[in-house]
Amino acid sequence: MKIPKPSLNALRAFEATARLRSFSEAANELSVTHGAVSRHVRSLEELLGLQLLHRNAHSTHTTPQGARLAEGLSSAFNLIQTSIEQLISGPITLSCSESIMMYWLIPRISRFRQAHPMVDLRVNMSSSLEDFARENISVAIRLSTKELPKEALKIDVVEEWIGPVCTAEYMHSARIQSVEDLSRTRLLATRTRPLAWAEWFRTCGHANNRIKIADSFDHFYLMIQAAKCGLGVANVPRMLVRDDLNAGTLVAPFGFVSGPNKVSLWIAAHQSTRPETIALEDWLIEELQKAERGQMDLRAG
Repeated sequence: MKIPKPSLNALRAFEATARLRSFSEAANELSVTHGAVSRHVRSLEELLGLQLLHRNAHSTHTTPQGARLAEGLSSAFNLIQTSIEQLISGPITLSCSESIMMYWLIPRISRFRQAHPMVDLRVNMSSSLEDFARENISVAIRLSTKELPKEALKIDVVEEWIGPVCTAEYMHSARIQSVEDLSRTRLLATRTRPLAWAEWFRTCGHANNRIKIADSFDHFYLMIQAAKCGLGVANVPRMLVRDDLNAGTLVAPFGFVSGPNKVSLWIAAHQSTRPETIALEDWLIEELQKAERGQMDLRAG
């Protein structure tokens, strides 16, 4: 039996459509028209004698045969991209959340650039899951509880220390002296980690079933800014507020405790042996351990 030999364009059009579940999105990614993608997919189905996609007015999804083909094609195209990257020494990309970027990385990144002036380091502000090969991510800073993407290696670096912070003025005006005093304060939270207060109370051994959140923000950096403006008490990872604590902009009435999460590095497997990636990995581990290993006395005086 003679095996059909589809065109590369047809295979790429089908793989993008199957992955994005949209002819339009596939057309945008491939920089062609919607009609061109549709024709390529249709020609592939006719060549193979199989229906690969279910089409309707609102979405597109694969048939069982289409799903198997799409999975193999995605692996093949990623391998091609990886092989090219191994031949070309390009930039390396570090991915982290906006809050880590703003409060932890930017104040420290100059030290990496001074130590490694020849490394072309770029940043990707994201906390979502990544396809490392497709998005060209080299290293990502993530919590240990996040699901590890395919083709990525994981290193748990340090425990995440968490605790309440506020301005000194707010602490004195609200007369915060014990954990019980928090019940009469304005507790601030984030939608990205809605259980942060419950986790902190539980870790501290204080059962509190009456947690009342006054304001909830989309990101940690917004919540931290609200706390710095005297709008309440924020429960935050210590790594995000260490500089504010050292400067006296914020105080930590009860210090910090080791929470349920660890700060991890995800390393793209296909870039793990690059000298630039190794240099970034080593620097991140050193900086994280230097800042976060062990409890420090950052309580308000």
